Amino acid sequence: MLTRVLYHDHCFDGAASAAYFSRFIAGAVHPDAEFRYTGMAHKASQLFEPSLFDGDENAIVDFKYSSDPKLTWWFDHHQSAFLNAADQEHFRQDTSGRKLYDPSYKSCTAFICRVGADRFGFRAPDLDDLVHWSLIIDGAQYPDARTAVELGAPAMKLTLVIEAAKGSGIVQKIIGWMQHRQLAEIIGEPEIQSLYAPLYQRHVELIDLIRGRARQDDGVVFFDLTGHDVEGYNKFIPYYLFPASTYTVSVSPSSFRTKISVGSNPWTPVEPKHNLASICERYGGGGHARVGAISLAPGELDEARKIAAEIVAELKT
Repeated sequence: MLTRVLYHDHCFDGAASAAYFSRFIAGAVHPDAEFRYTGMAHKASQLFEPSLFDGDENAIVDFKYSSDPKLTWWFDHHQSAFLNAADQEHFRQDTSGRKLYDPSYKSCTAFICRVGADRFGFRAPDLDDLVHWSLIIDGAQYPDARTAVELGAPAMKLTLVIEAAKGSGIVQKIIGWMQHRQLAEIIGEPEIQSLYAPLYQRHVELIDLIRGRARQDDGVVFFDLTGHDVEGYNKFIPYYLFPASTYTVSVSPSSFRTKISVGSNPWTPVEPKHNLASICERYGGGGHARVGAISLAPGELDEARKIAAEIVAELKT
C-alpha cells in the first residue's frame, strides 16, 4: 500500500506532521503502508500537479487543500488553507471524514494527534515530546525571544537544520527518524551535527545582518535582505533585536521565489490588532492571524518592495 505524503517542506511542524501521520496510518489504518514523501513550498504559482498524487493513498499535511480526486487524506490548521473558493466548497462537500481542518490548533501535528486518538483510538505516547515541541515551535510558545533565538533545546537545533538545509533529502530522513526516535537522538546523529555546525554559524551571522538592515518605526520593524544568499531566517530575530516592536515585515529573495514575510511579536507589550493572514491573502498569500507570508515569482523585487511598503503603512495605523 503506497502512501504518498505531501508536507510543508523546511518546516518543523510540516516534518513532524508527516512523521505523526505516518505512524497513525501504519498503526490504525494500513499496517502494510509504504511511505514516500514530497516537500511542498509556497510559490507564486501554487497549483497541485496531478502527478504528485501517485500513491494508493495520497495525503497532504500542514499545507493547502487540493480538490484532486486522488487526494484521500488532508490535515491543516492554517487560516489560509484554500487556494480558491471552489476548493473550499469542494472541502465542505466532502463526506469521507478523512479531510480535516481546524485553524484553532497551534500545530498540525497536535491536530493529527487529537484526531487519531478521538476518532480512531490511535495513540503514540513515545511521540508526546514531538507533539509538545510542535506546539512550542509552530505556535511561538517560547517564554521569550532570547530562548527562541539562542536554540538551546534539541528540537530548536533540529528546526534550524530542517528550515535551512538545502534540498528535501535530509528533511525526509528526519521524518523517518521522527517516527520512532527522540529528538535528542536525532540531533546527535553525526550527519545532522555536520549540517548543524555551519548552519548555526550562519544563524549568528544573520542576527548581525538583520541588526544592520532593520529599522523600527511606530512599532513596525522592516528589513530587506536583497543581495544576500538567504533562503530563510529565524523569524524571532527581529523581536530579539527590537523587543518593543509589535510587527515585522521583510523582503527576502531566494532561488524559487521573492518572499514578503509578515509577523507579530509574541511577547509584545501591545496586543496586535491586525489579522496578518487576512492582509497577506489580499496579495495572494496567507498564513495565521499572527504570522503570514506572500510569495512572488523570482526577481519581482520592485513589486515585493511595493507590497511590503503598503503593509508597513497599514500596520502602523
